[in-house]
Amino acid sequence: MTSKYSEQWNLETIFPGGSGSQQFKQFLVNTETDLATMKLKLERAQNKDASDVEEWAELIERAQTIGMKVREVNAFVSCLTAQDVTDDDAKLLGGKTKQLASQYGQITSAIDEQLLHFTDAQWDEFVSLESMQKILFNLEERRSRAKEKLPADKEQLIQKLNVDGYHAWGDLYDTIVGRMKVEIREKGIKKKYSVGQAANKLSDKNRNVRKHVFDQFEKAWEKEADLFAETLNHLAGFRLETYDARGWENVLKEPLQINRMKQETLDTMWDTITKNKDVFTDYLHRKAELLGVEKLAMHDIGAPLTKKVPQVSYDDAADMIVEQFNKFSPQMADFAQMAFNNRWIEAEDRDGKRPGGFCTSFPIREQSRIFMTYDGSASNVATLAHELGHAYHQHVMNDLPYMSQGYAMNVAETASTFAEMIVADASVKQAETDEEKIQLLDDKLNRSVAFFMNIHSRFLFETRFYEERKSGLVSKERLNKLMVEAQKEAYCDSLSEYSPMFWASKLHFHITGVPFYNFPYTFGYLFSMGIYAKAVEEGEEFEEKYIKLLRDTGRLDVETLAEKHLGVDLTQPEFWQDAIDFLKKDVETFMELTK
Repeated sequence: MTSKYSEQWNLETIFPGGSGSQQFKQFLVNTETDLATMKLKLERAQNKDASDVEEWAELIERAQTIGMKVREVNAFVSCLTAQDVTDDDAKLLGGKTKQLASQYGQITSAIDEQLLHFTDAQWDEFVSLESMQKILFNLEERRSRAKEKLPADKEQLIQKLNVDGYHAWGDLYDTIVGRMKVEIREKGIKKKYSVGQAANKLSDKNRNVRKHVFDQFEKAWEKEADLFAETLNHLAGFRLETYDARGWENVLKEPLQINRMKQETLDTMWDTITKNKDVFTDYLHRKAELLGVEKLAMHDIGAPLTKKVPQVSYDDAADMIVEQFNKFSPQMADFAQMAFNNRWIEAEDRDGKRPGGFCTSFPIREQSRIFMTYDGSASNVATLAHELGHAYHQHVMNDLPYMSQGYAMNVAETASTFAEMIVADASVKQAETDEEKIQLLDDKLNRSVAFFMNIHSRFLFETRFYEERKSGLVSKERLNKLMVEAQKEAYCDSLSEYSPMFWASKLHFHITGVPFYNFPYTFGYLFSMGIYAKAVEEGEEFEEKYIKLLRDTGRLDVETLAEKHLGVDLTQPEFWQDAIDFLKKDVETFMELTK
Protein backbone atom coordinates (compact mmCIF):
# COMPACT_ATOMS: atom_id res chain seq x y z
CA MET A 1 0.00 0.00 0.00
CA THR A 2 1.38 3.40 -0.97
CA SER A 3 2.00 5.80 1.89
CA LYS A 4 0.48 9.26 1.80
CA TYR A 5 3.58 10.88 3.30
CA SER A 6 7.24 10.01 2.84
CA GLU A 7 9.15 9.05 6.00
CA GLN A 8 12.41 10.30 4.49
CA TRP A 9 13.24 13.96 4.49
CA ASN A 10 14.29 15.91 1.44
CA LEU A 11 17.66 17.63 1.87
CA GLU A 12 18.08 18.09 -1.88
CA THR A 13 16.07 21.32 -1.79
CA ILE A 14 18.59 22.69 0.72
CA PHE A 15 21.83 21.58 -0.98
CA PRO A 16 21.66 18.84 -3.64
CA GLY A 17 24.12 15.95 -3.43
CA GLY A 18 24.37 15.22 0.29
CA SER A 19 27.88 15.29 1.79
CA GLY A 20 29.32 15.47 -1.74
CA SER A 21 27.27 18.54 -2.69
CA GLN A 22 29.27 20.98 -4.81
CA GLN A 23 26.71 23.70 -4.12
CA PHE A 24 27.24 23.24 -0.39
CA LYS A 25 31.02 23.32 -0.77
CA GLN A 26 30.71 26.62 -2.67
CA PHE A 27 28.43 27.97 0.08
CA LEU A 28 31.10 26.97 2.63
CA VAL A 29 33.79 28.84 0.68
CA ASN A 30 31.55 31.93 0.45
CA THR A 31 30.86 31.81 4.19
CA GLU A 32 34.59 31.50 4.96
CA THR A 33 35.27 34.51 2.72
CA ASP A 34 32.54 36.52 4.44
CA LEU A 35 34.01 35.68 7.85
CA ALA A 36 37.54 36.68 6.77
CA THR A 37 36.28 39.94 5.23
CA MET A 38 34.24 40.71 8.32
CA LYS A 39 37.27 40.17 10.53
CA LEU A 40 39.25 42.73 8.51
CA LYS A 41 36.39 45.26 8.62
CA LEU A 42 36.17 44.88 12.39
CA GLU A 43 39.92 45.39 12.80
CA ARG A 44 39.76 48.57 10.71
CA ALA A 45 36.79 49.91 12.68
CA GLN A 46 38.55 49.12 15.98
CA ASN A 47 41.69 51.01 14.91
CA LYS A 48 39.83 54.27 14.32
CA ASP A 49 40.09 56.87 17.06
CA ALA A 50 36.47 57.98 17.03
CA SER A 51 33.68 55.45 17.25
CA ASP A 52 31.47 55.75 14.18
CA VAL A 53 28.11 54.47 15.49
CA GLU A 54 26.60 54.11 12.01
CA GLU A 55 29.58 52.04 10.84
CA TRP A 56 29.18 49.75 13.85
CA ALA A 57 25.46 49.43 13.19
CA GLU A 58 26.24 48.33 9.63
CA LEU A 59 28.81 45.82 10.95
CA ILE A 60 26.24 44.34 13.32
CA GLU A 61 23.73 44.05 10.47
CA ARG A 62 26.39 42.28 8.42
CA ALA A 63 27.31 40.01 11.35
CA GLN A 64 23.67 38.88 11.61
CA THR A 65 23.67 37.91 7.92
CA ILE A 66 26.88 35.93 8.37
CA GLY A 67 25.42 34.31 11.47
CA MET A 68 22.54 33.02 9.36
CA LYS A 69 25.02 31.50 6.93
CA VAL A 70 26.98 29.79 9.71
CA ARG A 71 23.69 28.44 11.09
CA GLU A 72 22.68 27.18 7.64
CA VAL A 73 25.97 25.28 7.33
CA ASN A 74 25.67 23.80 10.80
CA ALA A 75 22.06 22.71 10.27
CA PHE A 76 22.84 20.93 6.99
CA VAL A 77 25.81 19.04 8.41
CA SER A 78 23.87 18.04 11.53
CA CYS A 79 21.22 16.52 9.23
CA LEU A 80 23.85 14.62 7.23
CA THR A 81 25.58 13.15 10.28
CA ALA A 82 22.25 12.20 11.90
CA GLN A 83 20.79 10.38 8.90
CA ASP A 84 23.91 8.23 8.42
CA VAL A 85 26.43 7.84 11.25
CA THR A 86 28.83 6.10 8.84
CA ASP A 87 29.05 9.11 6.46
CA ASP A 88 32.74 9.95 6.86
CA ASP A 89 32.55 12.92 4.48
CA ALA A 90 29.81 14.43 6.63
CA LYS A 91 31.99 13.99 9.72
CA LEU A 92 34.81 15.89 8.00
CA LEU A 93 32.35 18.65 7.13
CA GLY A 94 31.38 18.68 10.82
CA GLY A 95 34.95 19.67 11.64
CA LYS A 96 34.69 22.54 9.16
CA THR A 97 31.42 23.80 10.66
CA LYS A 98 32.98 23.96 14.11
CA GLN A 99 35.82 26.07 12.71
CA LEU A 100 33.29 28.44 11.13
CA ALA A 101 31.34 28.65 14.40
CA SER A 102 34.60 29.43 16.22
CA GLN A 103 35.43 32.20 13.75
CA TYR A 104 31.94 33.62 14.11
CA GLY A 105 32.34 33.48 17.90
CA GLN A 106 35.52 35.53 17.57
CA ILE A 107 33.63 38.13 15.52
CA THR A 108 30.83 38.42 18.08
CA SER A 109 33.45 38.74 20.85
CA ALA A 110 34.98 41.70 19.01
CA ILE A 111 31.54 43.29 18.62
CA ASP A 112 30.81 42.75 22.31
CA GLU A 113 34.04 44.50 23.22
CA GLN A 114 33.02 47.51 21.13
CA LEU A 115 29.62 47.64 22.85
CA LEU A 116 31.54 47.96 26.12
CA HIS A 117 33.79 50.71 24.74
CA PHE A 118 30.98 53.06 23.73
CA THR A 119 30.68 56.08 26.01
CA ASP A 120 27.18 56.70 27.41
CA ALA A 121 26.61 59.40 24.79
CA GLN A 122 27.80 57.15 21.95
CA TRP A 123 25.68 54.28 23.26
CA ASP A 124 22.56 56.46 23.32
CA GLU A 125 23.24 57.62 19.76
CA PHE A 126 23.98 54.03 18.65
CA VAL A 127 20.82 52.42 20.06
CA SER A 128 18.62 55.25 18.76
CA LEU A 129 19.36 54.12 15.17
CA GLU A 130 16.28 52.45 13.67
CA SER A 131 18.09 49.22 12.76
CA MET A 132 19.46 48.91 16.31
CA GLN A 133 16.11 49.71 17.96
CA LYS A 134 14.79 46.43 16.53
CA ILE A 135 17.42 44.47 18.49
CA LEU A 136 17.74 46.75 21.53
CA PHE A 137 17.13 43.99 24.11
CA ASN A 138 19.76 41.76 22.48
CA LEU A 139 22.35 44.56 22.31
CA GLU A 140 21.83 45.53 25.95
CA GLU A 141 22.07 41.85 26.91
CA ARG A 142 25.33 41.40 25.00
CA ARG A 143 26.80 44.55 26.55
CA SER A 144 25.85 43.40 30.04
CA ARG A 145 27.28 39.91 29.53
CA ALA A 146 30.49 41.25 28.02
CA LYS A 147 31.20 43.04 31.29
CA GLU A 148 31.47 39.67 33.02
CA LYS A 149 33.79 38.08 30.46
CA LEU A 150 37.50 38.32 29.73
CA PRO A 151 38.96 40.93 27.36
CA ALA A 152 38.02 40.22 23.72
CA ASP A 153 41.45 38.83 22.73
CA LYS A 154 41.23 36.20 25.49
CA GLU A 155 37.61 35.34 24.67
CA GLN A 156 38.64 34.95 21.02
CA LEU A 157 41.44 32.60 22.06
CA ILE A 158 38.89 30.49 23.97
CA GLN A 159 36.76 30.38 20.80
CA LYS A 160 39.78 29.12 18.81
CA LEU A 161 40.67 26.50 21.43
CA ASN A 162 37.03 25.35 21.53
CA VAL A 163 37.36 23.48 18.23
CA ASP A 164 40.02 20.95 19.23
CA GLY A 165 40.02 21.35 23.00
CA TYR A 166 36.29 21.25 23.65
CA HIS A 167 33.97 20.36 20.76
CA ALA A 168 36.34 17.55 19.77
CA TRP A 169 35.36 15.64 22.91
CA GLY A 170 31.72 15.86 21.86
CA ASP A 171 32.71 14.63 18.40
CA LEU A 172 34.60 11.71 19.91
CA TYR A 173 31.50 10.76 21.89
CA ASP A 174 29.39 10.78 18.69
CA THR A 175 31.99 8.66 16.89
CA ILE A 176 32.02 6.01 19.62
CA VAL A 177 28.21 5.92 19.80
CA GLY A 178 27.98 5.67 16.02
CA ARG A 179 30.04 2.47 15.93
CA MET A 180 28.42 0.86 18.99
CA LYS A 181 26.18 -2.19 18.68
CA VAL A 182 23.86 -3.71 21.28
CA GLU A 183 23.63 -7.50 21.04
CA ILE A 184 20.08 -8.69 21.73
CA ARG A 185 18.82 -12.27 21.69
CA GLU A 186 15.51 -12.67 19.86
CA LYS A 187 13.87 -16.11 19.59
CA GLY A 188 17.20 -17.73 20.38
CA ILE A 189 19.11 -15.76 17.73
CA LYS A 190 21.59 -13.01 18.60
CA LYS A 191 21.10 -9.80 16.61
CA LYS A 192 23.09 -6.58 16.70
CA TYR A 193 21.32 -3.23 16.80
CA SER A 194 22.40 0.39 16.81
CA VAL A 195 21.89 2.10 20.19
CA GLY A 196 18.93 4.04 18.74
CA GLN A 197 17.17 0.86 17.62
CA ALA A 198 17.94 -0.88 20.92
CA ALA A 199 16.55 2.08 22.89
CA ASN A 200 13.21 1.68 21.08
CA LYS A 201 13.02 -1.92 22.35
CA LEU A 202 13.22 -0.78 25.98
CA SER A 203 9.44 -0.21 25.89
CA ASP A 204 8.62 -3.74 24.68
CA LYS A 205 5.36 -5.25 25.95
CA ASN A 206 7.19 -8.27 27.42
CA ARG A 207 9.00 -7.58 30.73
CA ASN A 208 11.58 -10.33 30.13
CA VAL A 209 12.43 -8.73 26.79
CA ARG A 210 12.73 -5.29 28.41
CA LYS A 211 14.97 -6.65 31.14
CA HIS A 212 17.19 -8.43 28.62
CA VAL A 213 17.43 -5.34 26.38
CA PHE A 214 18.13 -3.08 29.39
CA ASP A 215 20.92 -5.37 30.64
CA GLN A 216 22.49 -5.60 27.18
CA PHE A 217 22.11 -1.85 26.71
CA GLU A 218 23.91 -1.14 30.00
CA LYS A 219 26.66 -3.66 29.08
CA ALA A 220 27.24 -1.97 25.73
CA TRP A 221 27.80 1.39 27.44
CA GLU A 222 29.89 -0.19 30.19
CA LYS A 223 32.18 -1.65 27.54
CA GLU A 224 33.07 1.89 26.38
CA ALA A 225 32.86 3.50 29.83
CA ASP A 226 36.58 4.35 29.97
CA LEU A 227 36.26 6.46 26.84
CA PHE A 228 33.00 8.08 27.92
CA ALA A 229 34.54 9.00 31.28
CA GLU A 230 37.31 10.74 29.31
CA THR A 231 34.86 12.72 27.14
CA LEU A 232 32.75 13.80 30.11
CA ASN A 233 35.71 14.73 32.34
CA HIS A 234 37.46 16.78 29.68
CA LEU A 235 34.33 18.57 28.54
CA ALA A 236 33.67 19.59 32.13
CA GLY A 237 37.33 20.42 32.68
CA PHE A 238 37.37 22.82 29.74
CA ARG A 239 34.23 24.56 30.98
CA LEU A 240 35.53 24.84 34.53
CA GLU A 241 38.85 26.32 33.42
CA THR A 242 36.98 28.86 31.29
CA TYR A 243 34.69 29.78 34.19
CA ASP A 244 37.67 30.08 36.54
CA ALA A 245 39.47 32.43 34.13
CA ARG A 246 36.36 34.65 34.05
CA GLY A 247 36.06 34.55 37.82
CA TRP A 248 32.76 32.63 37.76
CA GLU A 249 32.32 30.42 40.81
CA ASN A 250 28.81 29.09 40.16
CA VAL A 251 28.71 26.42 37.41
CA LEU A 252 25.06 27.34 36.82
CA LYS A 253 25.94 30.93 35.89
CA GLU A 254 26.36 30.17 32.18
CA PRO A 255 23.31 27.87 31.74
CA LEU A 256 21.10 30.34 33.62
CA GLN A 257 22.47 33.20 31.55
CA ILE A 258 21.89 31.29 28.30
CA ASN A 259 18.32 30.54 29.39
CA ARG A 260 17.72 34.16 30.47
CA MET A 261 16.53 32.88 33.80
CA LYS A 262 17.11 33.75 37.48
CA GLN A 263 18.52 31.27 40.00
CA GLU A 264 15.49 32.15 42.12
CA THR A 265 13.15 30.90 39.38
CA LEU A 266 15.08 27.63 39.00
CA ASP A 267 15.14 27.00 42.77
CA THR A 268 11.42 27.73 43.12
CA MET A 269 10.58 25.39 40.25
CA TRP A 270 12.54 22.43 41.70
CA ASP A 271 11.32 23.11 45.25
CA THR A 272 7.68 23.10 44.12
CA ILE A 273 8.17 19.91 42.11
CA THR A 274 9.86 18.16 45.03
CA LYS A 275 6.95 19.04 47.34
CA ASN A 276 4.52 17.44 44.87
CA LYS A 277 6.39 14.26 43.96
CA ASP A 278 4.33 12.05 46.29
CA VAL A 279 1.39 12.08 43.85
CA PHE A 280 3.64 10.84 41.06
CA THR A 281 5.28 8.17 43.22
CA ASP A 282 1.73 6.95 43.99
CA TYR A 283 1.27 6.60 40.23
CA LEU A 284 4.53 4.63 39.95
CA HIS A 285 3.46 2.29 42.76
CA ARG A 286 0.06 1.75 41.09
CA LYS A 287 1.77 0.98 37.80
CA ALA A 288 3.99 -1.56 39.60
CA GLU A 289 0.82 -3.25 40.94
CA LEU A 290 -0.70 -3.35 37.45
CA LEU A 291 2.48 -4.93 36.05
CA GLY A 292 2.54 -7.46 38.92
CA VAL A 293 5.85 -6.35 40.45
CA GLU A 294 6.68 -4.97 43.90
CA LYS A 295 8.57 -1.95 42.50
CA LEU A 296 9.15 -0.71 38.98
CA ALA A 297 12.65 -0.99 37.54
CA MET A 298 13.99 1.80 35.34
CA HIS A 299 13.04 -0.23 32.26
CA ASP A 300 9.42 -0.59 33.47
CA ILE A 301 8.54 3.11 33.64
CA GLY A 302 7.82 3.34 29.93
CA ALA A 303 6.36 -0.17 29.68
CA PRO A 304 2.88 -0.52 28.14
CA LEU A 305 0.15 -1.60 30.55
CA THR A 306 -1.69 -3.64 27.96
CA LYS A 307 -0.57 -5.94 25.18
CA LYS A 308 -3.28 -4.37 23.02
CA VAL A 309 -1.39 -1.16 22.38
CA PRO A 310 -2.56 0.26 19.06
CA GLN A 311 0.22 1.01 16.61
CA VAL A 312 -0.33 4.25 14.73
CA SER A 313 0.86 4.44 11.14
CA TYR A 314 2.95 7.45 10.16
CA ASP A 315 0.19 8.67 7.81
CA ASP A 316 -2.45 8.42 10.55
CA ALA A 317 -0.15 10.18 13.05
CA ALA A 318 0.42 13.02 10.58
CA ASP A 319 -3.31 13.48 9.91
CA MET A 320 -4.17 13.33 13.60
CA ILE A 321 -1.52 15.93 14.51
CA VAL A 322 -2.77 18.34 11.85
CA GLU A 323 -6.39 17.82 12.94
CA GLN A 324 -5.63 18.46 16.62
CA PHE A 325 -3.36 21.45 15.97
CA ASN A 326 -6.23 22.96 13.98
CA LYS A 327 -8.46 23.07 17.07
CA PHE A 328 -6.03 25.39 18.85
CA SER A 329 -4.23 27.12 16.01
CA PRO A 330 -5.19 26.84 12.33
CA GLN A 331 -1.89 28.51 11.45
CA MET A 332 0.06 25.81 13.31
CA ALA A 333 -2.01 23.12 11.56
CA ASP A 334 -1.31 24.65 8.13
CA PHE A 335 2.38 24.74 8.96
CA ALA A 336 2.44 21.07 10.05
CA GLN A 337 0.59 20.03 6.88
CA MET A 338 3.15 21.89 4.78
CA ALA A 339 6.02 20.16 6.66
CA PHE A 340 4.55 16.71 5.92
CA ASN A 341 3.78 17.56 2.28
CA ASN A 342 7.23 19.03 1.62
CA ARG A 343 9.15 16.18 3.29
CA TRP A 344 10.74 18.17 6.08
CA ILE A 345 10.72 15.10 8.36
CA GLU A 346 13.12 12.13 8.56
CA ALA A 347 11.20 9.42 10.44
CA GLU A 348 12.17 6.11 8.81
CA ASP A 349 13.03 3.23 11.18
CA ARG A 350 16.34 2.02 9.75
CA ASP A 351 19.84 1.13 10.81
CA GLY A 352 22.66 3.68 10.70
CA LYS A 353 20.77 6.66 12.09
CA ARG A 354 21.86 8.42 15.25
CA PRO A 355 19.57 7.94 18.28
CA GLY A 356 17.08 10.54 19.49
CA GLY A 357 15.21 13.31 17.78
CA PHE A 358 15.74 16.99 16.99
CA CYS A 359 14.54 19.92 14.94
CA THR A 360 16.99 22.21 13.17
CA SER A 361 16.35 25.37 11.21
CA PHE A 362 17.74 26.89 8.01
CA PRO A 363 17.31 30.63 8.57
CA ILE A 364 18.19 31.72 5.03
CA ARG A 365 15.77 29.33 3.36
CA GLU A 366 13.27 29.80 6.19
CA GLN A 367 12.79 26.05 6.45
CA SER A 368 13.23 23.45 9.20
CA ARG A 369 14.05 19.74 9.25
CA ILE A 370 12.88 17.25 11.86
CA PHE A 371 14.77 14.06 12.71
CA MET A 372 13.45 11.04 14.60
CA THR A 373 12.94 7.27 14.26
CA TYR A 374 9.22 6.51 14.08
CA ASP A 375 7.96 3.09 15.21
CA GLY A 376 4.23 3.71 15.63
CA SER A 377 4.05 4.00 19.43
CA ALA A 378 2.01 6.68 21.21
CA SER A 379 5.25 8.20 22.51
CA ASN A 380 6.54 8.43 18.94
CA VAL A 381 3.38 10.30 17.89
CA ALA A 382 4.05 12.69 20.80
CA THR A 383 7.69 13.11 19.71
CA LEU A 384 6.58 13.95 16.19
CA ALA A 385 4.18 16.61 17.51
CA HIS A 386 6.92 17.87 19.86
CA GLU A 387 9.43 18.44 17.06
CA LEU A 388 6.77 20.10 14.87
CA GLY A 389 6.19 22.50 17.78
CA HIS A 390 9.88 23.47 17.60
CA ALA A 391 9.64 23.99 13.84
CA TYR A 392 6.51 26.16 14.17
CA HIS A 393 8.22 28.27 16.84
CA GLN A 394 11.00 29.08 14.38
CA HIS A 395 8.49 29.63 11.58
CA VAL A 396 6.70 32.49 13.39
CA MET A 397 10.06 34.20 14.06
CA ASN A 398 11.53 34.00 10.56
CA ASP A 399 10.83 37.66 9.74
CA LEU A 400 12.55 38.99 12.88
CA PRO A 401 16.19 40.20 12.90
CA TYR A 402 18.49 37.19 13.31
CA MET A 403 19.73 38.40 16.70
CA SER A 404 16.14 38.46 17.99
CA GLN A 405 15.55 34.90 16.84
CA GLY A 406 17.99 33.58 19.44
CA TYR A 407 15.53 32.05 21.86
CA ALA A 408 16.89 29.87 24.65
CA MET A 409 16.35 26.16 25.20
CA ASN A 410 13.86 26.56 28.06
CA VAL A 411 11.39 28.55 25.97
CA ALA A 412 12.18 26.41 22.92
CA GLU A 413 10.91 23.44 24.94
CA THR A 414 7.75 25.41 25.72
CA ALA A 415 6.51 25.49 22.11
CA SER A 416 7.35 21.84 21.52
CA THR A 417 5.76 20.59 24.74
CA PHE A 418 2.64 22.68 24.07
CA ALA A 419 2.29 20.96 20.69
CA GLU A 420 2.90 17.57 22.26
CA MET A 421 0.27 18.24 24.95
CA ILE A 422 -2.39 19.09 22.36
CA VAL A 423 -1.97 15.69 20.72
CA ALA A 424 -1.56 13.67 23.93
CA ASP A 425 -4.66 15.24 25.49
CA ALA A 426 -6.72 14.63 22.36
CA SER A 427 -5.62 10.99 22.23
CA VAL A 428 -6.90 10.39 25.78
CA LYS A 429 -10.23 12.11 25.08
CA GLN A 430 -10.76 10.11 21.89
CA ALA A 431 -9.94 6.72 23.46
CA GLU A 432 -12.77 4.27 22.79
CA THR A 433 -12.23 1.99 25.80
CA ASP A 434 -11.04 2.37 29.39
CA GLU A 435 -8.13 0.08 28.58
CA GLU A 436 -6.97 2.38 25.78
CA LYS A 437 -7.54 5.47 27.95
CA ILE A 438 -5.46 3.97 30.77
CA GLN A 439 -2.59 3.26 28.37
CA LEU A 440 -2.68 6.76 26.87
CA LEU A 441 -2.86 8.37 30.34
CA ASP A 442 0.08 6.21 31.34
CA ASP A 443 2.00 7.52 28.35
CA LYS A 444 1.21 11.13 29.37
CA LEU A 445 2.23 10.44 32.97
CA ASN A 446 5.48 8.87 31.73
CA ARG A 447 6.35 12.32 30.45
CA SER A 448 5.49 13.95 33.79
CA VAL A 449 7.78 11.44 35.52
CA ALA A 450 10.48 12.11 32.92
CA PHE A 451 10.38 15.88 33.54
CA PHE A 452 9.94 15.77 37.32
CA MET A 453 12.18 12.81 38.14
CA ASN A 454 14.42 11.74 35.25
CA ILE A 455 15.40 15.31 34.34
CA HIS A 456 15.79 16.11 38.04
CA SER A 457 18.20 13.17 38.41
CA ARG A 458 20.24 14.54 35.49
CA PHE A 459 20.34 17.98 37.09
CA LEU A 460 21.38 16.57 40.49
CA PHE A 461 24.02 14.35 38.89
CA GLU A 462 25.53 17.10 36.77
CA THR A 463 25.58 19.64 39.61
CA ARG A 464 27.38 17.19 41.91
CA PHE A 465 29.70 15.91 39.19
CA TYR A 466 30.88 19.45 38.42
CA GLU A 467 31.59 20.11 42.08
CA GLU A 468 33.75 16.96 42.28
CA ARG A 469 35.40 17.68 38.92
CA LYS A 470 36.76 20.94 40.37
CA SER A 471 39.10 18.77 42.47
CA GLY A 472 40.26 16.55 39.60
CA LEU A 473 39.18 13.73 37.28
CA VAL A 474 36.18 11.65 38.35
CA SER A 475 36.45 7.87 37.80
CA LYS A 476 33.83 5.84 35.92
CA GLU A 477 33.04 3.98 39.15
CA ARG A 478 32.37 7.28 40.90
CA LEU A 479 30.28 8.50 37.95
CA ASN A 480 28.15 5.35 38.25
CA LYS A 481 27.71 5.96 41.98
CA LEU A 482 26.80 9.63 41.52
CA MET A 483 24.31 8.66 38.82
CA VAL A 484 22.51 6.07 40.93
CA GLU A 485 22.46 8.37 43.99
CA ALA A 486 20.88 11.14 41.90
CA GLN A 487 18.32 8.74 40.43
CA LYS A 488 17.35 7.37 43.86
CA GLU A 489 16.84 10.88 45.20
CA ALA A 490 14.95 12.16 42.16
CA TYR A 491 12.67 9.10 42.02
CA CYS A 492 12.13 9.19 45.82
CA ASP A 493 13.66 5.70 46.00
CA SER A 494 10.52 4.31 44.35
CA LEU A 495 12.32 2.03 41.84
CA SER A 496 13.89 -1.42 42.30
CA GLU A 497 16.64 -0.94 39.71
CA TYR A 498 18.41 2.10 38.32
CA SER A 499 20.69 2.88 35.38
CA PRO A 500 24.30 3.39 36.55
CA MET A 501 25.49 3.97 32.96
CA PHE A 502 22.96 6.70 32.24
CA TRP A 503 25.70 9.35 32.45
CA ALA A 504 27.26 7.66 29.39
CA SER A 505 24.12 6.70 27.44
CA LYS A 506 22.45 10.12 27.66
CA LEU A 507 23.81 12.23 24.82
CA HIS A 508 22.83 15.46 26.62
CA PHE A 509 25.67 15.15 29.13
CA HIS A 510 28.18 15.19 26.25
CA ILE A 511 26.67 17.98 24.14
CA THR A 512 29.03 20.95 23.82
CA GLY A 513 26.57 23.53 22.49
CA VAL A 514 24.69 24.01 25.76
CA PRO A 515 25.82 23.25 29.33
CA PHE A 516 23.28 21.67 31.72
CA TYR A 517 21.05 20.34 28.96
CA ASN A 518 18.41 19.26 31.48
CA PHE A 519 16.48 21.78 33.61
CA PRO A 520 15.26 23.78 30.58
CA TYR A 521 13.17 20.74 29.60
CA THR A 522 11.31 20.77 32.90
CA PHE A 523 10.89 24.55 32.75
CA GLY A 524 9.47 24.29 29.22
CA TYR A 525 7.16 21.47 30.23
CA LEU A 526 5.60 23.33 33.16
CA PHE A 527 5.60 26.70 31.40
CA SER A 528 3.76 25.12 28.48
CA MET A 529 1.19 23.65 30.90
CA GLY A 530 0.35 27.20 32.00
CA ILE A 531 0.02 28.22 28.35
CA TYR A 532 -2.04 25.14 27.51
CA ALA A 533 -4.45 25.79 30.39
CA LYS A 534 -4.97 29.32 29.01
CA ALA A 535 -5.45 27.96 25.49
CA VAL A 536 -8.14 25.51 26.68
CA GLU A 537 -9.87 28.35 28.52
CA GLU A 538 -9.76 30.91 25.70
CA GLY A 539 -10.15 28.69 22.61
CA GLU A 540 -9.68 30.34 19.19
CA GLU A 541 -8.89 33.75 20.69
CA PHE A 542 -5.64 32.38 22.09
CA GLU A 543 -3.87 31.80 18.77
CA GLU A 544 -2.70 35.37 18.18
CA LYS A 545 -1.64 35.74 21.84
CA TYR A 546 0.37 32.54 21.54
CA ILE A 547 2.15 33.74 18.40
CA LYS A 548 3.02 37.05 20.12
CA LEU A 549 4.47 35.15 23.09
CA LEU A 550 6.59 32.94 20.79
CA ARG A 551 7.88 35.98 18.88
CA ASP A 552 9.06 37.55 22.16
CA THR A 553 11.05 34.49 23.30
CA GLY A 554 14.27 35.77 21.72
CA ARG A 555 14.02 39.28 23.12
CA LEU A 556 12.83 39.00 26.74
CA ASP A 557 14.07 37.18 29.82
CA VAL A 558 11.68 34.43 30.93
CA GLU A 559 10.46 36.27 34.01
CA THR A 560 9.46 39.31 31.90
CA LEU A 561 7.99 37.06 29.20
CA ALA A 562 5.76 35.31 31.75
CA GLU A 563 4.71 38.60 33.35
CA LYS A 564 3.91 40.24 29.99
CA HIS A 565 1.99 37.39 28.34
CA LEU A 566 0.61 35.33 31.24
CA GLY A 567 0.56 37.84 34.10
CA VAL A 568 2.50 35.53 36.45
CA ASP A 569 5.62 35.75 38.66
CA LEU A 570 7.96 32.81 38.00
CA THR A 571 10.01 33.46 41.15
CA GLN A 572 6.96 32.57 43.27
CA PRO A 573 5.60 29.03 43.71
CA GLU A 574 2.00 29.80 42.69
CA PHE A 575 2.53 29.48 38.91
CA TRP A 576 4.46 26.23 39.26
CA GLN A 577 1.90 24.81 41.70
CA ASP A 578 -0.97 25.65 39.33
CA ALA A 579 0.81 23.92 36.44
CA ILE A 580 1.51 20.81 38.55
CA ASP A 581 -2.10 20.78 39.80
CA PHE A 582 -3.21 20.79 36.17
CA LEU A 583 -1.11 17.64 35.60
CA LYS A 584 -2.28 15.99 38.83
CA LYS A 585 -5.72 15.63 37.22
CA ASP A 586 -4.22 12.98 34.94
CA VAL A 587 -2.93 11.06 37.97
CA GLU A 588 -6.37 11.27 39.61
CA THR A 589 -8.09 9.94 36.47
CA PHE A 590 -5.50 7.17 36.11
CA MET A 591 -5.88 6.09 39.75
CA GLU A 592 -9.67 6.11 39.42
CA LEU A 593 -9.66 4.00 36.24
CA THR A 594 -7.18 1.46 37.67
CA LYS A 595 -8.87 0.83 41.05
